[in-house]
Amino acid sequence: MKLSFDKGFFAPLPVLILGTYDENGMPNAMNAAWGGQVGMTQISISLSSSHKTTNNIKLNKEFTVAYATAEQIAACDYVGIVSGNNIDNKIEKCGFTITKSDKINAPIINQLPIAIECKVIEIQEEFNETRIVAEVVGLKVDEEVMTDGKVDYTKAGLVIYDTVTKCYRTVGKSIAAARSVGKKFDNN
Repeated sequence: MKLSFDKGFFAPLPVLILGTYDENGMPNAMNAAWGGQVGMTQISISLSSSHKTTNNIKLNKEFTVAYATAEQIAACDYVGIVSGNNIDNKIEKCGFTITKSDKINAPIINQLPIAIECKVIEIQEEFNETRIVAEVVGLKVDEEVMTDGKVDYTKAGLVIYDTVTKCYRTVGKSIAAARSVGKKFDNN
């Protein structure tokens, strides 16, 4: 029997590390869980309007999105619990180093193997939240997480955020081929 609750959670959520520059060219990063893909070429992220990253995105209209990894989980968590409004260079403090993207005005975090380069399409303000819709204009991937010319998310060591238990979990092994395993029902 299913139990009934008044509130639900959308899970699992990706753990996204957003990279931006401020008005002085200082890099900033934050941990964000409320984001996802919209169609084949866009992403959407919901952020509090008070975040330094939100202000940086509004200023530059460009940012990177890296996936948090198990290997770097402490640093990824740190950039989410410490505000860039209060700490000048939290990227340096947690041990991250950056390379400036060659496509957009945003930093790529060297220690995270996958970075998506984004340009803002639309910014929506509602209550104390800012929703950003962005076009994906590039992808940077470390060679070590590639298999047969494709990104291998198992090798990348990606993590997800469990909203119910408020913990990070690793992404596991492949269990079936998408758009294929269900074809077994065609023969019935």
